[in-house]
Amino acid sequence: MSAVMKPLAAMASTLPPPMAMVQRHTRSSRIAMALCVLAVATMLSMPWWADSGLIRAVVELSCYIVVAQMWNLLAGYAGLVSVGQQAFIGVAGYAMFVLANKFGVDPFLASALCLLVPALLAVPAYALLHRLDGPYFAIGTWVVSEVCRLFASSLDYVGSGSGMTLSAMGKYSLEQREFGTLWLCAAMLLLAVGGSYGLLRSRYGLALTAMRDNPVSAASQGVDVKRLRFLIYLAAAVGTGMVGAVYYLSALRISPSAGFDPNWSSICIFIVMVGGIGSIEGPLVGALLYFAADRLFGRFGATYMVVLGLMTLCMALFARGGLWGLWCKRVDAPWFPLRRRLLRRSDAAKN
Repeated sequence: MSAVMKPLAAMASTLPPPMAMVQRHTRSSRIAMALCVLAVATMLSMPWWADSGLIRAVVELSCYIVVAQMWNLLAGYAGLVSVGQQAFIGVAGYAMFVLANKFGVDPFLASALCLLVPALLAVPAYALLHRLDGPYFAIGTWVVSEVCRLFASSLDYVGSGSGMTLSAMGKYSLEQREFGTLWLCAAMLLLAVGGSYGLLRSRYGLALTAMRDNPVSAASQGVDVKRLRFLIYLAAAVGTGMVGAVYYLSALRISPSAGFDPNWSSICIFIVMVGGIGSIEGPLVGALLYFAADRLFGRFGATYMVVLGLMTLCMALFARGGLWGLWCKRVDAPWFPLRRRLLRRSDAAKN
């Protein structure tokens, strides 16, 4: 066998290198990955140098990014436009408070265990909603969230309309609460953004892209559209529930009007539509824009909300790819590349 292999090895060594290669990552994606690692490391170090106001701002921004990524996965790929994702934020937040206050579960552990509740809610909700299409589906999701809000408002066990305070967090100092919340935020971002990136680069991502472009054609090619939509709805429910758990763990108080606030859906729609639907980068850009606008112009109240609404409308009419789509038309520098490219070796060396 060795006598046969040696000539083959000699022949292989004399063959010219391949003229092309498959590119999975670009220079821009490597830079973006390094910046993400730096951002997470900075976030985890904040309890040692940042004040409480800055930490709360980072927690809020993290929640915006994650809830927008989940809505983008739901609407941008599965084609399921929801205006009732606040249902999963509220039920996860309430479940975490009940586990911590009523059953003595550690609040940080309860923030993970409570994710079973939005998953359990998503199954019967989707069983009813999947029969609807387009605007009827969107209205149905809002009805589900309103039913949850009314139920929480009438239930004395969870404080009715006045809500609940997370008294179980009293055993932790301010520094311990901030440290634990930031670690949860980092884990939440890694699961939401990293998980979405891994999913969209897999064979399921190809099925999602095909389903986004044309569900009928995707089904004709063997994609189980119904099953995939249900799984995305379930994943988005759990991911949105993470936001509810972390946000209200930091706020230490929840009420029906806050937990099931329709503004959560408004925030999702603005971030994704302005940033860029159907991409991972779009919600990141949109979340940063919304966070900055909210800090700078939030004091203008109704006028500020009207301007945000008009901006969303203009993007929907004239730039459906959002700000990220406009950027990609001029610069080919993806942060999270989903496609594999066949490049000449000389071109690959430049990237």
